[in-house]
Amino acid sequence: MPTRDEIETMLARIALGDRAAFAALYDATSAKLLGICLRVLQDRAQAEDALQDVYVRIWHKADLYRANGLSPMTWLITVARNLAIDRLRARRSRGHGATSDDDAVARLADPAPGPEARAQAASERAQLDRCLDELPAERAKAVRRAYLDGDTYADLAELFDVPVNTMRTWLRRSLLKLRECLTR
Repeated sequence: MPTRDEIETMLARIALGDRAAFAALYDATSAKLLGICLRVLQDRAQAEDALQDVYVRIWHKADLYRANGLSPMTWLITVARNLAIDRLRARRSRGHGATSDDDAVARLADPAPGPEARAQAASERAQLDRCLDELPAERAKAVRRAYLDGDTYADLAELFDVPVNTMRTWLRRSLLKLRECLTR
């Protein structure tokens, strides 16, 4: 995985239309971003389609990324997660929760990450779980449902029986605490 500075440099070059930088960014980050899409969509074919859209969006919006002290991977992951959640919501609204036999066949191939990537992901997951454990249980559950399952503010407000603005505040404050915890 490239360093934060290398990814920022790639994004800056992509904003200028550098195709080589775009290819390098794709090679360096596509496995992780596919994992994000797959986690949200729970369907390999749809996750791969979403990943293609993610990189189209990155190509067109790279100039919107600004080095702001935060990880450029955070920006890339946010783009992937938001696009996957949008697709999930669209699928739910159309009532297409089921997958076809073709989708099942497409999922048979195992392009899973290797042992090193799995170990790194497990370490990152353990750190995130520790940080989520520092939040009150209902806030941690709300964060998981919002950012991993794609629940809307309204869905969560109804589930937790709080006003929508309270839910927004819960999530915003929880994310700030998570960011602080993850940077320790």
